[in-house]
Amino acid sequence: MPVKKLLDYLDSKHVKYVLIRHSRAYTAQEIAQAAHIPGATLAKTVMVKIDGAMAMAVLRGPDKIDRDLLRGCAGAASCELASEEEFRNLFAQIEVGAMPPFGNLYDLPVYVDEALARDERIAFNAGSHTELVQLAYADFVRLVQPKSGNFTR
Repeated sequence: MPVKKLLDYLDSKHVKYVLIRHSRAYTAQEIAQAAHIPGATLAKTVMVKIDGAMAMAVLRGPDKIDRDLLRGCAGAASCELASEEEFRNLFAQIEVGAMPPFGNLYDLPVYVDEALARDERIAFNAGSHTELVQLAYADFVRLVQPKSGNFTR
């Protein structure tokens, strides 16, 4: 089960969470509908390359990354979307496109859009296209220690 590494980590940190199982879904809108949660509380993970290094950008389901804003947040010279081929092997036993936003478990920097902080709780893919984890946004920030900024439109 792809979610095991994440749940073991959350349990070891005594974090309260809810595991939500839903029918197979791929887009943020489909996932939110299948899980019966507001799309704005769904955090999606987008893999990017910042100055050539792999990183995670985490944003609300309906939002889109503005690469120029993210580049500015990172203080970088370049920012581009990563291809599946470039990151597929970084996530053993995780379905492509269902990476949880816990870059600290994969030695990756994480950038989170400030809009996610508007809600007390967030939900995100837990390593598969049929499972979400929902937890307090404050716990996410405490555990992951992402760099925060405004990089969506």
